[in-house]
Parts: sequence; structure tokens; C-alpha cells
Amino acid sequence: MLSIVEWILLIIVMVAVLGFYLIWQITVKAQHPRIVRNEQPPQVPLEEVSWESGGETIRGWLLTHPEDGQAPPVPVIVVAHGWGSNRSRILRYALPLHEAGFTVLTYDARSHGESGPAKALTGLTFRDDLLAALEWIRSRADLDAERIGVLGHSVGGFGSVLALDVGAPIRALVTDAMPVRFDTMVEAELRRKGMPAFPLAKLIGAVMLLRSGISRRFLNHSAPARILADNELGAKVPVLLIHSRRDTFIPPSELEHVAAKVPNVKHLFVEPEGHSVSEQDPAFWREVLPFFQTHLRTKRRLAASAASPGESI
Repeated sequence: MLSIVEWILLIIVMVAVLGFYLIWQITVKAQHPRIVRNEQPPQVPLEEVSWESGGETIRGWLLTHPEDGQAPPVPVIVVAHGWGSNRSRILRYALPLHEAGFTVLTYDARSHGESGPAKALTGLTFRDDLLAALEWIRSRADLDAERIGVLGHSVGGFGSVLALDVGAPIRALVTDAMPVRFDTMVEAELRRKGMPAFPLAKLIGAVMLLRSGISRRFLNHSAPARILADNELGAKVPVLLIHSRRDTFIPPSELEHVAAKVPNVKHLFVEPEGHSVSEQDPAFWREVLPFFQTHLRTKRRLAASAASPGESI
């Protein structure tokens, strides 16, 4: 027979195993957002397009201007959605950019919309899906691979910054409502599911990294503040960071964190209330459209002084 001490140890082990199992299952669910199907395609000229990323099919829309007579190759802006979204939900960005004369590519990241699944979604999968989109653009003779802009919302913006760190051929980058700290992303997902941040955030965060094969060292090295600081020193890619001061899902302190570490980064705070509403502020388009027009409408790469990557607005 087991002694009292042995019974106590056995119960502790069983509780620990059960607790780990529950945390694992919660993490699996957290890394597989609810699939939101796309609405009807927008009523503009477009192509249904697809390519491969991580062995899965990525599906998207290429919004074009076949009637304008512009000689190819033409510049293109890629719009990357955030966690739990899809390509139709970010038409709020894509259609104004298309109306302004740009060819626009928008797509469903893996485990979103009509694209194939990912085993464990992370910022790296969003990065890799964007890199695959950029590679697909390079395969198109009618699209200019040297004039690619990217607009990334939330985790789509995070993945876009990670893409900068591996030399992605991005000519100009805009992020909106981007989380920049891992703990912020985990806590936001727990809030989305109505779960308490304490004590789950640290536990689930650790299991997320374990499932994804990401070390803490790599995670710390992939901090957007570090990447953007390196980008600014190299005067490589003009960047504009946008965040609403009234975003309670991904708080504006994320942009404040970057601005404190990279004081000259070009950024804009807007005022609409919510996480997916920045474009409703007139200031958003007053800055975004000229930003892309400046950096994408010329074949010549702008000098660092002309690009003004350090201007703060």
C-alpha cells in the first residue's frame, strides 16, 4: 500500500499532468482562430489568385486597373490581415488604395479564410505567408517586384516587420494597430476568448513557443523595436507606424514602446475607438496615400534624405 506521503506525491503529479494537458489544449485552440469565410468579392476588376506557403495553398485577390493603360510592370501594394481575419475584412484598406490608382494584392493567411491550415500559427507563419506573396509577385511580369508596398494590420503588421529582418523586397511599409511584444499578443488572445491573463498568459505563452519550436532567445531577437532600429540605421525601407489611441485590444502603448526605443521612427496616432478602425480617421489616409505615392510611383530608389524615414507626425 502507498503511504500518505506517496499518495500526496501521486496526487500532485496527476494534478500537474492534468494541468499541463489543459494548458496544452487551450494553447492549441488559441493557435487555431475561428475560420471566417470571405464575403463576396468586391465589385472592381480583380483576379482570383493563389500560391503556396508552408506546403499549403494561399488564396487571394489581385485588384487591378486593366482600363488605365499603364504600361507594365506596375507597382503593387500587399495588404496583410491580422489574427482571425481574412482578405474581405481588410477591403477597408484595399479598396481606397485601389481607388487611388494602385494595384492591390490581398490574401488569406494560413488557417484563415479559404487558405490551407497551419499546425501552429505564430508571427513567423504570418511572415512566411507574406514572403510567399512577395515571391509570387516576382513571378508576374505585369507586377513590378522593385516597387512593392505593404500595409499590415495587427499581427499582419508584426509579420511584415519580421519580413524586413530577412531582407524582404518591400519598398515601403505601413503598419496599423501592430502588437510588438509577445506577452501583449498572448494576453489579447486570452481576452478575445474571455479568459484571465493571470495566470494563463505566462503558461500559454511558454507552451506556444514550445509547440512552435521558437526559443526565447530567438523571440527576443525578433523584437520589432530592434528590427526597426536596425532598418532606420541602414536607411533601407521607409516605414510608417499607425495606432489608435483608443484601441483597447492592442493598446497604443505598443507604438509608444517602439517610439521610445526608435525615437525618429515615422508614426501617427489616430483617434477612432477600436482595433480595426484607424482608417476611419481622415488623418490616416492623409498620411498613407502620399506615403505610398512617394515611395512607389518612381522607379528610382529615393535617397535616405528624400524618404524621410525619421520624420515623426
